[in-house]
Amino acid sequence: MSALPRSVCPVCLAPVIATHESVNGETFLVKECPEHGVFRTVVWRGTPDFHGWSRAKIPSLPKEPLTKVEKGCPNDCGLCGAHRQHTCTALIEVTWRCDLGCPVCFASSGKQAQTDPAVEEIGFLLDRVIRISGLCNIQLSGGEPTVRDDLPALIRLARGKGFPFVQLNTNGLRLAREPGYAATLAEAGLSSVFLQFDGTSDDIYGSLRGKPLLADKIAAMEALTEVGVGVVLVPTVVPGVNEHDLGAIVRLASLHSPGVRGVHFQPVSYFGRYPDAPDDAQRITLPELMRSLEEQTGGSIRAIDFQPPGCEHSHCSFHANYVVTESRALKRLSAKGQCGCAPRPAEEGADKAKAFVKRQWAAPGTSLPMAHAMTTDVPDELDVFIERAATHTLAISAMAFQDAWTLDLERLKGCCIHVVSPDGRLIPFCAYNLTSMDGESLYRGKCHGPVQS
Repeated sequence: MSALPRSVCPVCLAPVIATHESVNGETFLVKECPEHGVFRTVVWRGTPDFHGWSRAKIPSLPKEPLTKVEKGCPNDCGLCGAHRQHTCTALIEVTWRCDLGCPVCFASSGKQAQTDPAVEEIGFLLDRVIRISGLCNIQLSGGEPTVRDDLPALIRLARGKGFPFVQLNTNGLRLAREPGYAATLAEAGLSSVFLQFDGTSDDIYGSLRGKPLLADKIAAMEALTEVGVGVVLVPTVVPGVNEHDLGAIVRLASLHSPGVRGVHFQPVSYFGRYPDAPDDAQRITLPELMRSLEEQTGGSIRAIDFQPPGCEHSHCSFHANYVVTESRALKRLSAKGQCGCAPRPAEEGADKAKAFVKRQWAAPGTSLPMAHAMTTDVPDELDVFIERAATHTLAISAMAFQDAWTLDLERLKGCCIHVVSPDGRLIPFCAYNLTSMDGESLYRGKCHGPVQS
C-alpha cells in the first residue's frame, strides 16, 4: 500500500509524500515532488525534543461536515468529514481594506481591496459557524477591521446570536487615535483584542510595519484597559529583526497587567510570492522561542514551564500561565512540564481551550476574598498569591503557522482555528492562507459567496 501524502509541493501545491528527519537536534520536513524536486525545511530546533513534544488525541469530528472527502487533504476543506477537530475559534474577515501596508501580512491586505461584506453576509457566516461547529469563540479580523465604521454593529450581531466571546484582531491605530472608540467597542460587547505588537522599540516597527508605531501601540493598550477590554499582545517574530526583544515584550506586558492578559508569539511564516525558498536562517522554531524566553527573562520564565496544547496539534503551539506579583515579577501558576500523556479526546481539548480563552483573555473580574479577611490574622504568602492569581494572570503562548514549505497535513487535520470563507465554508487557518512560491493561493480569493446550502 502506497504512503499517504503528508505535505504539499511549494511550487504547485500538489499533495506529496513527506517525512521528518532529525539530525543533531534539528528536525526537518523533507518532501519530494515528482515534477519540482526535493524540499528540505527546518521545523524544530533543539530541546524540548520534537518527538517527545508529541501528544496523541482521539479525533473529534465536525458537528456537520459541509464538504465531502474526495480529493484528499488539503483540497476538501469546508470542514470535511475527515477533519479531526471541531472549531475552537472561528475567524471572520470583515474587510480586506487596511490602513497599513505591512510587508508581513497573512491577508495581503490594503491593495485593490474587495468591497466589504454586508452586515447580512456577516450574519450568514455566523449562522454557518453555528451550523457546522456550534457556538465557539469568534475573532473579527481582516484587513484592518476598525476601518469599518459599523464594526460595533458586527460585534453586537455576533453577541446577539449567542457567541460568548468576541475578539478583535487589530493593529490598534484607530483605538489609539480616536478618543472614545475603545468605549464604543466595549459597549457593543467586545471581549478582547488581539493587538499587533512586534516589539518595544520603533526600529522594529519600521522594519515590519514601515513606520514608528510604538506610541500608538501603548496608547491602544491603555485605552482598552481603561474600558475593561482584555488585551493580548501578538508579536510576529522575525529572525534578525525582533527575536532579541521577546523578554522585553513580556516585561512590558507584566507592567500593564491586569489589562494585558497575555502575549501570543507568532514565528514568521512565508506567504505570498517567494520565488526562492526562504533560508532556514530566516526561520525561528517553537523550542527556540521557549529557550529564548528563558534566557531573556533571566529564568523567571523557563522552557520547562511550557506545555503542548490540548486543542490543536502538539507541534503547532505551546503555553504557560503566570501570576504577576506586586513587584511585577512572574511566578508560574500551573505547569506539569512537557509530558507524553495518554491520548485524550480532541473535543475535551477544544472545550478547555474555548473556556480558557474566554476566562483569561477577557478583562479580569474582581479579586476573590481572602480567608484572612474574616480574621485578624496577617495574610501569609499563599493567601496573597491566591488573591493575586484571581486577577493578575498572564498567559504566555506561541503558535507556529505553516506555509508551503512547512505544511504538515497531520497538523492541518487537527487545526481548531478556522477561517470562515466568503462562501460559508470553514477552512483551517493555514490552508486558507497557503500560497505557492509564485503567490498562487489554495483558498484565499477563490471562495466566493455566500452559497446558501
